[in-house]
Amino acid sequence: MTFSELLERVGSMGPFQVLHVLLLSIPILFMASHNLLQIFTAATPAHHCLPAPNTSSALPVGPHGEPDRCRRFSRPPPEGPPGLWNATLANGTWGPTEPCLDGWVYDRATFSSTIVTEWDLVCDFRQMKEVAQSLYMAGVLIGGIVFRSLSDRFGRKALLSWSYLQLGVTGTATAFSPNYSTYCALRFLVGMAVSGIILNCMSLVLEWSPTRTRTITGTLVSYSATLGQILLPGLAYALPNWRWLQLTISLPFFAFFCYSWWFAESARWLVLAGRPEQAVQVLKRVARINGKKVEGDKLSTETLKSHLQKELDLAQTPGTPWDLIRTPTIRRISKCLAAVWFATSFAYYGVAMDLQGFGLRVHMLQLLFGIVDIPAKLLSTLGMSRAGRRVAQVATLVLAGLGILANLFVPAELPALRTALAVLGKGCLAASFNCIYLYTGELYPTAIRQTGLGVGSTMARVGGIVAPLVKLMGEQMPLVPPIIYGSIPMLSGLVALGLPETRNRPLKDTVEEVESRLAQQQGTDP
Repeated sequence: MTFSELLERVGSMGPFQVLHVLLLSIPILFMASHNLLQIFTAATPAHHCLPAPNTSSALPVGPHGEPDRCRRFSRPPPEGPPGLWNATLANGTWGPTEPCLDGWVYDRATFSSTIVTEWDLVCDFRQMKEVAQSLYMAGVLIGGIVFRSLSDRFGRKALLSWSYLQLGVTGTATAFSPNYSTYCALRFLVGMAVSGIILNCMSLVLEWSPTRTRTITGTLVSYSATLGQILLPGLAYALPNWRWLQLTISLPFFAFFCYSWWFAESARWLVLAGRPEQAVQVLKRVARINGKKVEGDKLSTETLKSHLQKELDLAQTPGTPWDLIRTPTIRRISKCLAAVWFATSFAYYGVAMDLQGFGLRVHMLQLLFGIVDIPAKLLSTLGMSRAGRRVAQVATLVLAGLGILANLFVPAELPALRTALAVLGKGCLAASFNCIYLYTGELYPTAIRQTGLGVGSTMARVGGIVAPLVKLMGEQMPLVPPIIYGSIPMLSGLVALGLPETRNRPLKDTVEEVESRLAQQQGTDP
């Protein structure tokens, strides 16, 4: 008997699993808001220099006829009738100019305060906004490495509770940051906590769900993240001050920490960690909540060990990163998946964090970007079920790249069309994420499945770190970032053609089984 069959005996999808998934999903809603928070807290409103003393309110003219954002006149206007030097100003010939030595004037109609307006992250310091987002994603990367190791040692429940507390404390402290450096350090710690929540939440959801319901429970958690993206613009509109917005989406994690004591530790992990007695107690509790007390009372450490003997044998030889490249088939799978994980995250954050570049109200754009995930994930699930995993993965990446590249040929005077193409690209990238999580789990055998998912997640975080930095290239070469954001997912979609199909095929437990299966399939796959 496998562990999934054992779950059926104590209630596979009873009241315990329903409440468990619900309580685990609510924090994901707020966690998703943290991922995209800087769209609003680091928004850059229209701005211009505070005029120098004794120079009236006249300012140099920018490239589009607006006041120059980074320069001001350094001496009073020339003598003569005002109409004369106003005409001279309009031609941009009056000088000399100097940097904004006395600060900037910001348009606060949409955002009363952002980190940009508070710490003047404009002109020579404009790249600091992107650096802050990259540091946050670096925290997500480091957190994935650290918390993955710690959760295998101390358990999923303990690390999840700690992650809730860490995000609550550091997220709240971020709202009171006295300067930019403190803000970046705290956002790094928030990113680490986000990784801990993602990893351990998904582990508890999947390890308490039987095989037949894992797709449903995993999709429910995914849709919670989508609702978080939809909630964020509403909160940002109601709270135009970045500190209040930061505080509002951080405080709930103290409540999540308080109720996390109710969660049940993974019984599978308890057995593999050499604590079968605790595993039996947890399973009996689940059986009691699900109305299966009689079945639960029949459990013992001996029967549990006998039912999980295969899992115990696999645990004696845990997978390592070396196993991902040791054999030819697994090595090919690992290379292709690394490209897909990187490209999906890279393009996703490249598009999602640049909403101000589409010419429409940023709150409405983020709302559209969140809503499009609902049909996108549904269609990707249907595509994986009907056409297969490989076709769905390739199609979502190629369509995403085409949507992003198509905007290169749409003039700025057509913001509605530009927005539609961006929404299409972002929706396809969300669908790609939906595919890659399931596809990776099916491609790798049980012995190295967690290792493979961990490396894939790491590549995604690297993509998230690089994406904001590529945007900086647009200041000198405006066409380069969208070309890169669109080309990389298209290329990775072609790379994904090298992956084997897994639809309606049983999961494998060892590397040797994968190698032999692919050898048998040579020349038979479409």
